[in-house]
Amino acid sequence: MKLDSRKPDVGVSLRPYCPNAIATPKLEEQTGTWVQLYERPTPYSYEEALLLCQHSDTEWVVWIPDYGEMVLDQNEFC
Repeated sequence: MKLDSRKPDVGVSLRPYCPNAIATPKLEEQTGTWVQLYERPTPYSYEEALLLCQHSDTEWVVWIPDYGEMVLDQNEFC
């Protein structure tokens, strides 16, 4: 038996389900808001981040429990 390692032709999204992103347009992020991460920085960190302050027009400084602070682009969370 051979293993078929080709990618399927169907359009499967690898991003986690974010009901807020589908139900409403992108909300204006605010400092102190918890957001859902599309991808964890490490397997041991949380899936959520706290918005600390805006770093640029499209980036935020966030705090992730069990990881620390980092800068994320708006497209990396919902």
